[in-house]
Amino acid sequence: MKKMSRNVLLQMEEEEDDDDGDIVLENLGQTIISDLGSLESQQDFRTPEFEEFNGKSDSLFFNDGQRRIDFVLVYEDESRKETNKKGTNEKQRRKRQAYESNLICHGLQLEATRSVLDDKLVFVKVHAPWEVLCTYAEVMHIKLPLKPNDLKNQSSAFGTLNWFTKVLSVDESIIKPEQEFFTAPFEKNRMNDFYIVDRDAFFNPATRSRIVYFILSRVKYQVMNNVSKFGINRLVNSGIYKAAFPLHDCKFRRQSEDPSCPNERYLLYREWAHPRSIYKKQPLDLIRKYYGEKIGIYFAWLGYYTQMLLLAAVVGVACFLYGYLNQDNCTWSKEVCHPDIGGKIIMCPQCDKHCPFWKLNITCESSKKLCIFDSFGTLVFAVFMGIWVTLFLEFWKRRQAELEYEWDTVELQQEEQARPEYEARCTHVVINEITQEEERIPFTAWGKCLRITLCASAVFFWILLIIASVIGIIVYRLSVFIVFSTQLKNLNGTDPIQKYLTPQTATSITASIISFIIIMILNTIYERVAIMITNFELPRTQTDYENSLTMKMFLFQFVNYYSSCFYIAFFKGKFVGYPGDPVYWLGKYRNEECDPGGCLLELTTQLTIIMGGKAIWNNIQEVLLPWIMNLIGRFHRVSGSEKITPRWEQDYHLQPMGKLGLFYEYLEMIIQFGFVTLFVASFPLAPLLALVNNILEIRVDAWKLTTQFRRLVPEKAQDIGAWQPIMQGIAILAVVTNAMIIAFTSDMIPRLVYYWSFSVPPYGNHTSYTMDGYINNTLSIFKVADFKNKSQGNPYSEQGNHTTCRYRDFRYPPGHPQEYKHNIYYWHVIAAKLSFIIVMEHLIYSVKFFISYAIPDVSKRTKSKIQREKYLTQKLLRENHLKDMTKNMGVIAERMIEAVDNNLRPKLE
Repeated sequence: MKKMSRNVLLQMEEEEDDDDGDIVLENLGQTIISDLGSLESQQDFRTPEFEEFNGKSDSLFFNDGQRRIDFVLVYEDESRKETNKKGTNEKQRRKRQAYESNLICHGLQLEATRSVLDDKLVFVKVHAPWEVLCTYAEVMHIKLPLKPNDLKNQSSAFGTLNWFTKVLSVDESIIKPEQEFFTAPFEKNRMNDFYIVDRDAFFNPATRSRIVYFILSRVKYQVMNNVSKFGINRLVNSGIYKAAFPLHDCKFRRQSEDPSCPNERYLLYREWAHPRSIYKKQPLDLIRKYYGEKIGIYFAWLGYYTQMLLLAAVVGVACFLYGYLNQDNCTWSKEVCHPDIGGKIIMCPQCDKHCPFWKLNITCESSKKLCIFDSFGTLVFAVFMGIWVTLFLEFWKRRQAELEYEWDTVELQQEEQARPEYEARCTHVVINEITQEEERIPFTAWGKCLRITLCASAVFFWILLIIASVIGIIVYRLSVFIVFSTQLKNLNGTDPIQKYLTPQTATSITASIISFIIIMILNTIYERVAIMITNFELPRTQTDYENSLTMKMFLFQFVNYYSSCFYIAFFKGKFVGYPGDPVYWLGKYRNEECDPGGCLLELTTQLTIIMGGKAIWNNIQEVLLPWIMNLIGRFHRVSGSEKITPRWEQDYHLQPMGKLGLFYEYLEMIIQFGFVTLFVASFPLAPLLALVNNILEIRVDAWKLTTQFRRLVPEKAQDIGAWQPIMQGIAILAVVTNAMIIAFTSDMIPRLVYYWSFSVPPYGNHTSYTMDGYINNTLSIFKVADFKNKSQGNPYSEQGNHTTCRYRDFRYPPGHPQEYKHNIYYWHVIAAKLSFIIVMEHLIYSVKFFISYAIPDVSKRTKSKIQREKYLTQKLLRENHLKDMTKNMGVIAERMIEAVDNNLRPKLE
């Protein structure tokens, strides 16, 4: 019998398209399976045998009841399709047969079963035998148990709180704690060193699925133009297979009939995803065991972030209540609402030609609301949040280090392999500078530079597109403000809300809604573009791929979500000139002005609409859509059929989450983190909204994973990846933005300057420090006769004819030697604002630096445990190695003595 070589290429002549390439058959030689037979012709594929379903709906095994199903592949039988495109279907069939034959050659065992509901569907069940698992566990450097961990966990120092934490914790009688082990990367030649009590349980289902997926992702099926095509992902994307997934272990609503089934999905649904468990801590160890470390670390981070939000929410609500309870003591708001002060102050038109003169007291209601947010509590909260975000990041690093130890991912970086897509494009041979050996790379240095340049240009183009959309929103604001100013009072039925619905408010709300819609549309388009750009960039490892995509997506989302907020906070109303000489956008549109109290309330409105709208949209997208899709699919399947469906068919009809599903979850939370930190000075309730959203988000994500989606392929992860430096960057930027919001967007600094300098002599007329007269002092006077024709307002408004009007600025009045120039009050305010920013930034940055220095990333206890485990592991391996050497040397010595004895005995006789 002929032996098959490591790679055998069979020339497959295609009748319609001869550029499809060569079908590849391969095996791993004698390392996995001893005799694979021969390939006598082009058609000699090794394909799985078809077996009938045995009728057990909860079965996780082949029909023999012995071999566990580690993965399932699904395809549609071309011979039973209603519209049979013979040429295309034949090509797909031969590629699939080559792929499955190569899977068998790699040692995997396959069993095919037709669907009980649709006989066109074929389910190929994949099982990895012991030898295959051991071989690839060594290749993948998977850490496996050496011996039980005898290190005692330190008991909690807060014994008095044990009763409280017990209520919040998962019942250990339901979800039993996992036994801890000392572990080491698996080696076949040291198999006796590992803690193998039962071969079937040594590799848990998650590890088995990960190993099988590693093989599925690297098995070739075609070579075209010296470029290999391989991997299950490419086959699924091209439609040769319809799906590939590991199995859930049981139904989520009830336990399996199989007594050996651990029912982990059922336990996760009951103790984690069910609404009645909303107050309980998450069973992170079980999540990690069932879904892998990558999913586990996400929920650990989200849970920790939510816990820390509780403190921020309490302080934020306290600051909000402080402003709410003290709004009646807001002197400047009283002056705005007073009929003899605000009612007699005539304000200049805010647009050209069509806008009327208006009385200041029409902004009475908005000034009262502004008192709630623009108070001393806002300053305290902004300083607090600058410190809070540092505490959160530093304590999360410590928690992350604990999870690295507990989940055995401390030295994970050594395990990561190149992506199959990267390996497939490695056609250029170069000499490695370190090893001086030949290695293959996908492109030359010039090719890499070209790709990076093209990718950066594409990202830059899309950022410019966002900026263009922001400019469009600004133009909308400028245009529609004129309409609201002239038509709002003429609308029938608006009398009850006239005092609330001012032209500024109407413009702000409609612009915020339109901005939100544009944001969501651009997000949907750019998500696909970013994936295409990253695929073209071709990162080497999956971590590199996700980090590259993360930076592209976050940069885009940052500009997309926050650009309108930055405009309102730092640009609107800052460069408007004065009524006689206004500043125009594009030479046509007059710049927007803020309310007399500033733009802080408008920024709060923008944040509320975007945060609230984003949360509602995400819940619709994440929960309702999968639920409706599964409901429709279930309705079509069950109509007219009462057949028992097997586990693999039930899972197939669930929704696929996709490899980037977790990426979007992180992105959603990081964008929220930005809203909570960057603009929190304008909206102290943002942490409370985020807290409520996250409590629901954890359970919604859990419900979605356990009930609506197929089981994900378990993946290893050491940390949250590129999201950590992104959060650190946001934390640094948040100090600057909040300081500038208080200085330039709120009216706090001008009020303080007036109180301490301009309410008393030599600038003021009051004998003691007071806020009386603040509004009159901070509104400049303009002579109506000085209007230019272009900027002339409507002089025949309901306010009558006027000789002067007021506007929001600090300028000298008409008739002054320096009329309409900035006055001394303006320069005092500018100096105070700059001083405030410098002092606040340096104060918070100093505290942040001290906290970062004082709190180590890894706690002393965790560091000691890591070092202790490493020492004991090395000691155990060394002792076992010495025992083996001693034993072998003893055997050799006995054989030598025996040989010498056999040689000398005849001579002596």
